[in-house]
Amino acid sequence: MTEELVLEREPEVAVQLFGDRVDLARQYIQSLALRGEELGLIGPLELPRLWSRHIINCALVAPLLRPGLVGDIGSGAGLPGIVLAIARPDVQFVLIEPMERRVDWLRAESARLGLANVIVDRSRSQDAPYSEQLTQITARAVTALSKLIPTTEHLLAPGGEMVFMKGARIDEEIEAASKAIRKAGLRDVESLVLGEGITPEITRVFRARVD
Repeated sequence: MTEELVLEREPEVAVQLFGDRVDLARQYIQSLALRGEELGLIGPLELPRLWSRHIINCALVAPLLRPGLVGDIGSGAGLPGIVLAIARPDVQFVLIEPMERRVDWLRAESARLGLANVIVDRSRSQDAPYSEQLTQITARAVTALSKLIPTTEHLLAPGGEMVFMKGARIDEEIEAASKAIRKAGLRDVESLVLGEGITPEITRVFRARVD
């Protein structure tokens, strides 16, 4: 008999990151815990680390955003798009996702949570109708930087930023994407580590600006 997985207890830092909107984060994580595996949004072993590995991991990026229109590429379950929209009601988000099943989930969840700062666009980043309109773009667990940069750079307005969540090999990815970085004319390229001393699951971010 296999042990039943239990949803991870809410960490204390959740209130710090979400403030008076923490209840929306709780509602979202309960919905994700209830239907996420069924819909193929999260893996079958994620419940014991859903807060730390996913919700808090994404929320740590919220202070890097600025008011404007932010595109979340390959939004999937809403990680980080819905999490960031909860944490930053002062920012407008467009969640760009090509898969119909996931688009239906994103629309239903953003409506259920009353997220007036979210719209969902069913498209691939290459085809999304936001050329040079976005102030920032985010992405999490989508693809390598060498592929992600050339398929998203056209979406950013001059001075816009890429804010991509990456894994432990972020510096190797940046090196492997050097050609794409040069071709896109990216400036102020950096890798950031967020959440040290706050959560066991730190967040690594690739950040760069287009001219």
